[in-house]
Amino acid sequence: MLSKNKIKFIQSLARKKNREAEKLFLVEGDKMVVEALESSLSVRLLAATDDFLATNSRIARKAAEVVDATAEEIRKASLLQSPQHALAVVEMPQTGFEQSMLTSQLSLALDFIQDPGNLGTIIRLADWFGIEHLLCSENTVDCFNPKVIQASMGAIFRVKVHYLNLPEVLKKAQTEKLPVYGAFLEGENIYEHNLGKAGILVMGNEGNGISPEVEQTVTDKIHIPSFATNGTGSESLNVSMATGICLSEFRRRN
Repeated sequence: MLSKNKIKFIQSLARKKNREAEKLFLVEGDKMVVEALESSLSVRLLAATDDFLATNSRIARKAAEVVDATAEEIRKASLLQSPQHALAVVEMPQTGFEQSMLTSQLSLALDFIQDPGNLGTIIRLADWFGIEHLLCSENTVDCFNPKVIQASMGAIFRVKVHYLNLPEVLKKAQTEKLPVYGAFLEGENIYEHNLGKAGILVMGNEGNGISPEVEQTVTDKIHIPSFATNGTGSESLNVSMATGICLSEFRRRN
């Protein structure tokens, strides 16, 4: 049985201050919960129906606490409009950051991404294209926001997300001769620009792009050209869509 106190606690994780205080986040949906149980993260609480527990009995044992809940109890605890058969409370990963992590690979940096759906999709893209480290400015939306978790489709369990002073980290990258690529409308055609195997790709805010402070650290300004005829195409791309195109081109070359 899922008690009223546990339901209240689960719902409290919708708020960032509670997640940060407890160092816990909520995962919902059968597939996502299975991925959480199979990941390296610690599952503090698993609440699931009889059918889910019977089907996933082996991995369910990984949870510190397992509650056999009814569908109605899960519905009351859930933050989703259409809950499934399981939810889990998971411990946040301890992802320490060191500058040396960036030197020999392609990393992705986000400058003030506000929309949870965009961040979740970008985390999923990072996972798909083998990006190990995602660097986020301190004003980027919380990666443990339930909407981000849902949009990441399990990628949050594999990609290391760091919140840090982005201009400071990018300035250090500059001094170490690591290319910092930034997506700008006035940048050079990405399909013609020299793209290195190692570097940091910066994507900017949905409405304002890359901030002036971060722009100063960019060594290579790149742009995805439009192929629309007669100049009738869209003015710009959604940031998650643009991120996917850029990462695809980096991986195609290297």
